[in-house]
Amino acid sequence: MARSPLVRQVLFNTHGKSPLCPSGSNAILYHGDPHMIHIVRKPTDTAGDDSTSMVTREIARQGGKSTYLDLDTLDPFSSPLSGALIWVCGLRQDEHQFEVVHALSVSNRVVNTPLAIFTCASKVLTSTLFVRQGIPTPMTFFTSSRETAADLLARFGKMVIKPVYGYDGNGIFLIDSPAQLGRPPYYLQEYVPNDRDFRVFVIDGKAVGAISRVSDSLTHNIHQGGTGRPVEIDERMGELAGAAARAVGVDYGGVDLLPCGDDYCVLEVNGTPNWHCMGVNIPGLLAGYLLSEEKKMRS
Repeated sequence: MARSPLVRQVLFNTHGKSPLCPSGSNAILYHGDPHMIHIVRKPTDTAGDDSTSMVTREIARQGGKSTYLDLDTLDPFSSPLSGALIWVCGLRQDEHQFEVVHALSVSNRVVNTPLAIFTCASKVLTSTLFVRQGIPTPMTFFTSSRETAADLLARFGKMVIKPVYGYDGNGIFLIDSPAQLGRPPYYLQEYVPNDRDFRVFVIDGKAVGAISRVSDSLTHNIHQGGTGRPVEIDERMGELAGAAARAVGVDYGGVDLLPCGDDYCVLEVNGTPNWHCMGVNIPGLLAGYLLSEEKKMRS
């Protein structure tokens, strides 16, 4: 990728200092075309469900430009990309892609940041942040001791067991016997019976859309057979979704809420979310946010 003649000094406004910057400065050099968004495609995109292309079309409609990054062929040590805005629509579940994006974040603005994506992927880290910041979430336990896990099951009767790293509701089960524990470590949550949950889409700290997801199974993810329909965002829903997104550090994300009595519990935040069934133009809102952030970098 050739460098553009345009070279300007830009700021990482709220995302910390770059190790390549002068001491005490957040400034880095911008090399590239104005309004160019560099995009990492979602690996699960299909012809009938192409989240990445939905946003690239909106970027073009709003006067911006975009190009795709191939993380499998990009060498982070020799890449000339610097001071650009990179949007990570999705990542494969492997070390290579994550580490390339992490390396690119040294001299580029990445949305969402690698740290935020990792935080969302780790249920333990996410739960810790929720608890420490007073965000309501189901009672959660993490242990490598089978004996401790068995004692918790005896105490609660039924518990939800989840993989520490996972997505789309995979590997989540309701268990009531130590024989179902499997191999450690054990991430266990109290069981809150429900026939639905809510996915709230947050951009720049603000809830912009929400759906109710209903299913007959433990998880209500669309990928697990759940059905979604748009719902109004009530004040409490928006408040908790915004707080959860800020807690894990995402620019945008999908926050999963569970009805808990007369309140909600926050289950998790997805740092590379889908927006199925949302009743608002999420691709347009996301494109607008990306272009706005890219413009800030050049101002």
